[in-house]
Amino acid sequence: VAGAPGNEWISAMSRGAPPPAALLAALLLLPAAAGLPGEGSAIWSRNPGASPVNASQLFLHDTFPKNFLWGVGTGAFQVEGSWREDGKGPSIWDRFVRTRLQSVNSTAASSDSYIFLEKDLSALDFLGVSFYQFSISWPRLFPDGTAAVVNAKGLQYYNALLDALVLRHIQPMVTLYHWDLPLALQEKYGGWKNESMVDIFNDYATYCFQTFGDRVRYWITIHNPYLVAWHGYGTGIHAPGERGDIATVYTVGHNLIKAHAKVWHNYHSNFRPRQRGWLSLTLGSHWVEPGRSEAAADAARCQQSVAAQQQVRGTADFFALSFGPNNFKPPSTVPKMGQNVSLSLRQVLNWIKLEYGNPRILIAENGWFTDSHVTTEDTTAIYMMKNFLNQVLQAVRSDEVQVFGYTAWSLLDGFEWQDAYSTRRGLFYVDFNSKQKERKPKSSARYYKQIIQENGFPLKEATPDMQGQFPCGFSWGVTESVLKPELMASSPQFTDPSLYVWNATGNRRLHRVKGVKLKTRQAQCTDFISIKKQLEMLARMGVTHFRFALDWASVLPSGNLTSANRQALRYYRCVVSEGLKLNVSAMVTLYHPTHARLGLPGPLRLGGGWLNPATAQAFRDYAGLCFRELGDVVRLWITINEPNRLSDIYNRTGNDTYLAAHHLLMAHALAWRLYDRRYRAAQRGAVSLALHSDWAEPANPFVDSHWKAAERFLQFEIAWFAEPLFGSGDYPPAMREHLAARSRRGLSGSALPRFTEAERRLVRGAADFYALNHFTTRFVMHEQRRGSSYDADRDVQFLQDITRLSSPSRLAVLPWGARKLLRWIRGHYGDVDIYITASGVDDQARENDRLRKYYLEKYVQEALKAYLIDKVKIRGYYAFKLTEEKSKPRFGFFTSDFKAKSSVRFYNKLISSGGFPAEHSGPACGQAQRDRECAVCSLLLRRKPLIFFGCCLFSTLVLLLSIIIFHQRRRKFWKGKNVQNIPLKKARKRVLS
Repeated sequence: VAGAPGNEWISAMSRGAPPPAALLAALLLLPAAAGLPGEGSAIWSRNPGASPVNASQLFLHDTFPKNFLWGVGTGAFQVEGSWREDGKGPSIWDRFVRTRLQSVNSTAASSDSYIFLEKDLSALDFLGVSFYQFSISWPRLFPDGTAAVVNAKGLQYYNALLDALVLRHIQPMVTLYHWDLPLALQEKYGGWKNESMVDIFNDYATYCFQTFGDRVRYWITIHNPYLVAWHGYGTGIHAPGERGDIATVYTVGHNLIKAHAKVWHNYHSNFRPRQRGWLSLTLGSHWVEPGRSEAAADAARCQQSVAAQQQVRGTADFFALSFGPNNFKPPSTVPKMGQNVSLSLRQVLNWIKLEYGNPRILIAENGWFTDSHVTTEDTTAIYMMKNFLNQVLQAVRSDEVQVFGYTAWSLLDGFEWQDAYSTRRGLFYVDFNSKQKERKPKSSARYYKQIIQENGFPLKEATPDMQGQFPCGFSWGVTESVLKPELMASSPQFTDPSLYVWNATGNRRLHRVKGVKLKTRQAQCTDFISIKKQLEMLARMGVTHFRFALDWASVLPSGNLTSANRQALRYYRCVVSEGLKLNVSAMVTLYHPTHARLGLPGPLRLGGGWLNPATAQAFRDYAGLCFRELGDVVRLWITINEPNRLSDIYNRTGNDTYLAAHHLLMAHALAWRLYDRRYRAAQRGAVSLALHSDWAEPANPFVDSHWKAAERFLQFEIAWFAEPLFGSGDYPPAMREHLAARSRRGLSGSALPRFTEAERRLVRGAADFYALNHFTTRFVMHEQRRGSSYDADRDVQFLQDITRLSSPSRLAVLPWGARKLLRWIRGHYGDVDIYITASGVDDQARENDRLRKYYLEKYVQEALKAYLIDKVKIRGYYAFKLTEEKSKPRFGFFTSDFKAKSSVRFYNKLISSGGFPAEHSGPACGQAQRDRECAVCSLLLRRKPLIFFGCCLFSTLVLLLSIIIFHQRRRKFWKGKNVQNIPLKKARKRVLS
């Protein structure tokens, strides 16, 4: 339970130490079973994580079998209290607390279940459990330990508890020994070191069977005998606190196993025929994994380590497993002798199945801990319970492991053994210093109640996949970051008129021949090698749109119009115009800053950047130049990419962040108004800015402050820019109010700028569509923070849900969040056109990127549901991104050396289908014809050198054939001419001859 084997045992086993004699003796007591010793080692040779989207490894939305038992447990010494009341005798733990745990005054500070039985029963009613696992305090029933004279008060208490459970249709599950050995037996016999304890324990068990057996169907003899032997008589961190040698530990373990076996045979022979119950003992374990999956020696050590704790068969009617937090507390994966401690309960269950012939398994103890200051908001415990329970469900449904019940540990906060009251493990909070010891349900209690009511994890967050297609004009795109312009053609051989001589044997350089000039042709866009590569990749993907960003600093190095770089503008025009030849339109981003690179021209950056309002005017001029030079070939414009993420750069104070954001809004609005007034009529384009828009969910749905924190995150993340543009023309009231409240409490000095009336008119409505970059869903909890910064002002903390599929960079893959976000935008800003301008995930695979394909399929599915069901006006989806960058998370469809991954073909197929059409539906929007055209384009691009060579060869052959024909005809002509010029006599003679 709370005792910890830690890693001492792992290390001992790794050094080749033999397994404890007690556990070896268990094998002698147990008959053969269907499984063979050692078969469990096959678990470590499996590779279930080979595919990140393997259906058997993903979170399972399903329910448990109908007869599955849901329970909760406690230990008598941990929760009963009243250690000297009503004739109870002292236990070894009572003395251990007084002598070894001086910081603990008395166990009287516990939950006092002995006094407040009705409150415990009310807690059980609240949960709706089907069984309650509790232990009988041996010294409360028999103060001196011998089953001679029973303590009437103790007997009355346990009879009352059992009767109340039966009345409530809650099945009792009784543990006979949960570590509180009567002190008299320790002092008289030396405790479990003495073999006499076997018969004494059997006498005590016999009394319990006789007295309580008419109401009890499930019995546990001993809870985690390994910890009793190892920590009670070896390490000394548990009562009785003895530090013995390994032989003593083996002796104690041997006696515990013998005691269990004798009690089992006693029950089997004398009580089972009438009471029809089942009996076992609880075995505790952590799970270990090889440090190197391919190392057979490490796997062998893991097999030995687990087997040494779990070798019990035959004298148990079911396998009772304790998988508590202290088997791996702290939750570390630090390698120990080729082994890593793991939280994989599913792996343990599969090991038991293979090793012991798939026995019936009860999870007799499982839960997590929180610090002592935590009251009812135990969010971490919810996610650990969710993780463990879903692993059990996967083992039951996918692996056919026979788990028949689950015990959440524990019902109440109580005494946690060597940790005393410094940690809490209860589903119900108890104030130990209060008189009434009220049981207050924690979030974990509410969550467990919900799981019991639903009998598992039914699918609620998302609707099933649907069939359907996006409209014909839907934009299927791919996004690239900033394209650095090539200022010189990569293929100058057709544009340079000079003749060169190569010094092949000397310095191996080209030397220009003076005075010689060759004929040249005009420069062409295909002279740029990078454009050739982009065209080839775009053709293979089959996209209709390509989103990329200009480099402001390259176009206007000085930051003003006096130094426009015409070569850079020509390069960008080539990117767009060459794409149009493939029917790929451009969505051009004017300014794309990142947390690592601000992207401003040097003079503007040195002049204060976005803290200077003059930068907004400079951006307007830059935007006007781009509209004028590229607007005839560009229809979709993004002014600024993710201005709501510049807090990473302007983070000295919150006011700096908000001022920079204010100027970014002004810059966008100025550019939009310029386009609307001067260019829209002729160019017929649309302009907006792209906001980073992750969805937020409350980390703990049972806590109101978490719901408020999730909405506050959306206000600070999205509405901060969206509300001025698509709403009121001012910043969100919720954002202003929250900052004002923090200021009143002295937590922050941040405040949002004020819009003048002219600025409000300038900003409001200055966007033609909503452009969002969406990658993941964040789980948010409230956490009050002190400090004047954007991050602190939000008062939020993020939590990683370990049960969710996530990428190498820890982006949670939660497709349903995208649909919720789209509905939220529609609900707040009406029927605005929406483009998803960037959406993707990093995937380590360099070829078969299965995680990216899964992400694309599921996120596009949610977008389709939003379009068809929720009537959200989605106009386009742009996958992120075209190529990956070296030394960064791998988001690209193509590697940095332009090799296509399997997701390219997958996305191409998705695009050509227009979504997810029904099985027998025809091609949408004349797609078949476009597919043929696209296939021809792709073939021409890929085989361009070969086709060029073939054309040259064909032309040469035609020329040679023409020359030959010409010469032959000319010969015949001149031959005829010669005959006509011969005199008649000579001709006649020649004819006669």
